[in-house]
Amino acid sequence: MTAFDALKVIPFRHFLFARFSLIFSVQMQNLILSWLVYDITKDPLSLGLIGIAEVIPFLVVVLFAGNMADQYSRKKMVIYATLLIVCASLILLFLAINQSSLKPSILLSGYFSVVIVIGLARGFFGPASQAMVPNLVPSSVFANATTWNTTAFHIAAIIGPAFGGLIFGFGQASISMSVILSMQLLSLLLYITLSDHQVYTQRKDESVIKRLKEGIKFVFNNQVIIASLSLDLFAVLFGGATALLPVFAVEVYHCGAEGLGLLRAAPAVGAVLMAVLIMIKPPGKGAGKILLVSVAAFGLCMIAFALSKNLYVSFAILALSGAVDNVSVVIRQTLVQSNTPDEMRGRVASVNSVFIGLSNEIGSFESGLAAKIFGLVPSVIYGGLATIGIVAATAKVAPKLRAMDM
Repeated sequence: MTAFDALKVIPFRHFLFARFSLIFSVQMQNLILSWLVYDITKDPLSLGLIGIAEVIPFLVVVLFAGNMADQYSRKKMVIYATLLIVCASLILLFLAINQSSLKPSILLSGYFSVVIVIGLARGFFGPASQAMVPNLVPSSVFANATTWNTTAFHIAAIIGPAFGGLIFGFGQASISMSVILSMQLLSLLLYITLSDHQVYTQRKDESVIKRLKEGIKFVFNNQVIIASLSLDLFAVLFGGATALLPVFAVEVYHCGAEGLGLLRAAPAVGAVLMAVLIMIKPPGKGAGKILLVSVAAFGLCMIAFALSKNLYVSFAILALSGAVDNVSVVIRQTLVQSNTPDEMRGRVASVNSVFIGLSNEIGSFESGLAAKIFGLVPSVIYGGLATIGIVAATAKVAPKLRAMDM
């Protein structure tokens, strides 16, 4: 078995490229939106409100979407969700072209409306796309496919904003949005071409609520899954500083969108290098301990980043944070996927999406609120310390995770 076995399967290769392209473009979009909103409001709390506007509709639908992914066509769910995102991007392109003639209040209303639509689309896309993978590859290469899927997602989620910042900084909003829309249309076409080999296990005698409870109970009764998900939830919730990068760019480093793009590119450099290492030598023995150490290292990186006053030193620190974060994401997602039976994948994926949504979007709001209350630098330091404390607590209360091999 080699690191590239899953990529030899053509349907999975198309799926991976489509998912990468979509996530890449949406992350570009999020970065540009955050800059546009901050440029109008000059308030770090508004950056947190972007996260709230996206996560509320996401959380409303995601558990029901997970149940749908176990009963109906996951391919169709992914296509319709992608189409909804394309429609949102068309609205953004219109706003970008006409931004000079529109009032700031209208622009803000448009931006936040688009964020809400994207939140709804993500709620359906996440569980369905995660649960599609077992139907695209032979069982013998499923673990390898999971690693590729997780790594591609993480790289796209980091490189996307970096590329978005750079192209927005050196170009125009309309150019950036045109690139985003093109990538999303490509993704939509690739999803349409996929073959649908899903096996349906509908049980009509069960209510939706009962099936949702079954999925939630499975997650909370599995110590490895719930501990790894909780670790990511609270670490990113308190330790992440991504939402505050526009503020650091303006107030600490006194740079424009180009500097912001550089900061967002830094974790991508570390993540890509670490992804290559993981493909060559994937985590195996002692994976649970490696997961705990990598999350603690992420907290230390956030503390160091908050204390740094030099743009290039901060770039190096953020690159290291991207490397250790990629390790934790790959291990966590592989543990969750490999410990879940196929008939539960949609519902477990939806619970996983809830944890991810809470950590990222609620974390963005927490970052903005903490910066407003405690100040920019102290809030990030406190968050890094909280992350390290969470790792220590998780290691104590979850011995099965600590002893887990992969």
